[in-house]
Amino acid sequence: MSIVFQKPESLTDKTTIFCPGCSHGIIHRLVGEALDELELRETTVGVAPVGCGVLLYEYFRTDIVEAPHGRAPALATGIKRVRPDLTVFSYQGDGDLASIGMAEIMHAANRGEMITVIFVNNANYGMTGGQMAPTTLPGQKTTTTPTGRDCATHGSPFRMAEIMGALDPVVYSARVSAATPAKIMKAKRAVKKAFQNQKENRGFSFVEVLSTCPTNWGMTPVDAVQFVEKDMEAYYPLGVFRDACGGEK
Repeated sequence: MSIVFQKPESLTDKTTIFCPGCSHGIIHRLVGEALDELELRETTVGVAPVGCGVLLYEYFRTDIVEAPHGRAPALATGIKRVRPDLTVFSYQGDGDLASIGMAEIMHAANRGEMITVIFVNNANYGMTGGQMAPTTLPGQKTTTTPTGRDCATHGSPFRMAEIMGALDPVVYSARVSAATPAKIMKAKRAVKKAFQNQKENRGFSFVEVLSTCPTNWGMTPVDAVQFVEKDMEAYYPLGVFRDACGGEK
């Protein structure tokens, strides 16, 4: 019997710690498939965040280094500049990237560093109990906004893919969703393109993935997927916000 579907070679056999219905496992697979298909596994270094993605080294058959909170783009920059022959990516959540790490991601992008950034947006601080994040939706309830995010008091959510897309040195910025099989296939193309850009020395690429967080949202996995499609995608439209290299969007 022939095998028609299996785990990417770039992923280990380790059982993940992610909550049932969390999208991190899906996103890990998309990154693993991209590395396999582009034959990059043996020359790749990933940079893990502080947050739900902290155990990246448990799940990938690549070199992984751990960055201080929010500093993954700076660490990725250093690795890539010292070893430009390597493929270097950071994998970050919304608290890590868009809060404590906002300055790091902005300056790395504005310098056009030759790295790939995978940004997981689940609209809250997932690992520490579901507090409001820079991406929490207007009116969304969290442990620190029990009556809902009030933009007049707390500010408005950051649309990171659009911010990245507005910077001239960025060659690719896209927002995708892990909510449905069809959208996951589109997400895979975006992730692969981001790594392809680095393989061909094109420049800085950024992919934002809208992700579920059933545990902290207090929802079933099914309801969480529906929340992503109905609420998150309404505020965070899917699409390509910059593609200096052209090609399929």
